[in-house]
Formats: sequence, C-alpha cells, structure tokens
Amino acid sequence: MATKHDNNTVLERQEQKLKPPPMYQVLLLNDDYTPMEFVVTIIQEYFNKDRETATQIMLKVHRDGKGMCGVYPKDIASTKVELVLTHARKAGHPLQCVMEEA
Repeated sequence: MATKHDNNTVLERQEQKLKPPPMYQVLLLNDDYTPMEFVVTIIQEYFNKDRETATQIMLKVHRDGKGMCGVYPKDIASTKVELVLTHARKAGHPLQCVMEEA
C-alpha cells in the first residue's frame, strides 16, 4: 500500500513478515526408579493423552532413554516441565522432564 505525502513522495509500506514463535518439545527422561504406571499417569494428566498413547510414550522413554510428550510454545512447555517435576518430587520420584527447541 502506498502513502502520499505533501511533497509528492511515495513511500512503500513494507509488509511485516512475522515468523511463528519457536516451539519446544517436552521430553521425559528415563530413570531406574520411577514406576512405569506413574509415568503413564503423568502423561495422561499433564499432556492429555489417552491411556494407550501414554503407555506408548512411557515405553519409548523406557527403551530409548527419552520420549516426547508434546510440542508447545515456550511458556506452555516451561509450565508443563515445572508441573511434572513438582508432581514427581511430591510423589517421591526422580522423574526428569526437560524441554528443547523443536
């Protein structure tokens, strides 16, 4: 869109190119102490997964050392990490939850 000024100069308005905010993966990390059932419950409660999907993610964590629970904007990912860690500590489990840029 062009705008005319009094001195007959035409200024082109540059289209702003907004890129979407970076997204972050929220990952659970394997340990030898946290019960599998607890991990399934965490995934269902904090990541809104059905039992079957939560079980598959838990098995991936168990087999591969880590498993992705979801991809979120930074603030949401950070909040989910904190909620999971708080819940795990209150239950006496060393479960680790981290986020990394997707």
